[in-house]
Amino acid sequence: MVTNTSALEAVTLGEEGILQGLREDQIYVDMSTVSPEASVKMALAVRELGAHMLDAPVSGSVETLEAGKLSIMVGGDPAVFNRARPILLDVGPVVNYVGPNGQAVLMKVAVNLGLAVQMLALSEALLLAERGGIDRKTAFQVLCDSVIASPMIKYRGPFVFGLPEEPWFDVHMMQKDMLLALEAARRLEVPMPTTAVTNEMLTAASGMGYGDEDFAALFHTLARMSGVQDV
Repeated sequence: MVTNTSALEAVTLGEEGILQGLREDQIYVDMSTVSPEASVKMALAVRELGAHMLDAPVSGSVETLEAGKLSIMVGGDPAVFNRARPILLDVGPVVNYVGPNGQAVLMKVAVNLGLAVQMLALSEALLLAERGGIDRKTAFQVLCDSVIASPMIKYRGPFVFGLPEEPWFDVHMMQKDMLLALEAARRLEVPMPTTAVTNEMLTAASGMGYGDEDFAALFHTLARMSGVQDV
């Protein structure tokens, strides 16, 4: 599991990369969130060696990882998936087969864009309430008890009261995934207005010095833009 497409290409296709050590019928499982097209390209290179590749990114946070609740989505040959499934279940208790190579990476990009969009929507709701005189903690509790509550809001929402010392998933990494989503959307002709706006807010967060902070910094970025006293 590496940070981006160029890193995956380096560890897979480089002079001392994984392809140099793969043997016939071995399985290479990549768990990175990268370009779906690049992932398919690498799967084809693996296939030329008589080996197999699965793209198997995970969904979850530091909290879900520590609780042993990661979910894994997998793309590749179904028979190869069935061989690898017992090992993947050792990593996370939920393993879903999505489709051919590249489909799981595309699914992960779809999941991650939802995280950032939710974080921005939560930020807007909280700041509207706070500017109207409602205490931030009260507003957050009401939202967590309402129909809009999601697992992400419940475990990352507390970061509106202070960012973690160690980011769970920083602004730069989230923006990488948002750009992957927008790139795929152009190719597939899917309009993504909320993703585009959220991506611009991530740019604003970086410009305000939050690039290396958890992407929950979207709240603190919008708070400063709203003239709300941050904590």
